[in-house]
Amino acid sequence: MSPAGIGFLGIAIMLLLFATRMPVAFVMGVVGLVGFSVLTSVQGGLNMLSRSMYEVFVSYDLTTIPLFILMGQLAFNAGISRRLFSTTYHFFGHIRGGLAMATVSACTAFGAVCGSSPATAATMATVAIPEMKRFGYRDRLAAGAVAAGGGLGMIMPPSVVLIIYGVLTEQSIGQLFVAGILPAFLLTALFLCAVYVTCRRHPEYGPVAEHFSWAARFRSLTGLIDTLIIFAVVLTGLFKGWFTPTEAASVGAVSVLVLGLARRQLNWRLIMKSLEETLRTSCMILFLVAGAVVFGKFLAVTRIPFTTASYIGGLEIPALAVMAIIVFIYFVGGCFMDSLAMIMLTVPVFYPVVMNLGYDPIWFGVIIVLVTEMGVITPPVGINVYVVYGVTTAMKQNISLESIFRGIYPFLVATVIGIAILFFIPQIVTYLPSLM
Repeated sequence: MSPAGIGFLGIAIMLLLFATRMPVAFVMGVVGLVGFSVLTSVQGGLNMLSRSMYEVFVSYDLTTIPLFILMGQLAFNAGISRRLFSTTYHFFGHIRGGLAMATVSACTAFGAVCGSSPATAATMATVAIPEMKRFGYRDRLAAGAVAAGGGLGMIMPPSVVLIIYGVLTEQSIGQLFVAGILPAFLLTALFLCAVYVTCRRHPEYGPVAEHFSWAARFRSLTGLIDTLIIFAVVLTGLFKGWFTPTEAASVGAVSVLVLGLARRQLNWRLIMKSLEETLRTSCMILFLVAGAVVFGKFLAVTRIPFTTASYIGGLEIPALAVMAIIVFIYFVGGCFMDSLAMIMLTVPVFYPVVMNLGYDPIWFGVIIVLVTEMGVITPPVGINVYVVYGVTTAMKQNISLESIFRGIYPFLVATVIGIAILFFIPQIVTYLPSLM
């Protein structure tokens, strides 16, 4: 069998193993190791495995991941997410569908101190869904808003996915972070519109909640202080070049810790809990990265990435059409694969094509993050949907998977509109990085 044939067979086996719900990292690692060994030698495969694992776990650039995850865990345990939801609830609660709007807005704000989509979804599910259920919100809107809003944590800096993209493509992580700010706000506005339109068509989905005076609303703004301080410290330092993304992650984590201790909302038990969750999540992500690197080495030996890139790049169609094909492939792939795995497997294939077409690498990074964001809420993988389902089941809220999946469709439409806007107005992505 030819190397390409072995490569396609390996891909098919990998997809079959995904269907058995085996851990994605181990599937990619094992298939990559076996495939590489078949094409080279067993000794060569074992050498590649040990070298790849070592390089991932000692990578200085990837230390940003556990540090930003620690920042998010400390922020959650310090009550920052609850204060964010309370502030947005004061401003949106009196509008039909306002609690769902408040949830989406709080997800955006919490994404600024978290960087993980599933973590944002899990956190806001704990805080927001009981409140929406209390006011009579339909399950599909309540859970759909949380699952989709959690995806905003992928694009709002600091973003773990943008870090991975930056490492893979050797682009400035600081510029990628800054580039994600305006698209994150654009997508938030589109999500708010999606909630508004849904409640206009189905008023019973999002009943009006409590109405607050302007004095109470302004007092609630104090709930934003912690987030604004952390966001300003991290982004200003990156923008001004005072510290690197890795140093920014440590500065952010220390800032949350200091603020939590100063408010007496963090104690030794909560700090240890944050460290435990950080360790668990970081190991999961780093093993996923390592597995994808091993599988990528196998694909490189088969020459499939280079052949695919040459074929797509050589199509006699406009550059915009080529980009549309790539985006569609990301969307379909995101329905079946974890977002990080999708990024790790496909960026080495499509990045050279996109560069040959003359597109900005920072813009492309933001675009594929938005597309893979759709993948975290679409069936059958839809990790955010399963996270929200798991959290609501633990809280005995009795929300079905079907209701959550049905609730995400208005937000999918909003995401597609957002991607189209960024296609035709790329300056939304590139303007802030150009100022750095």
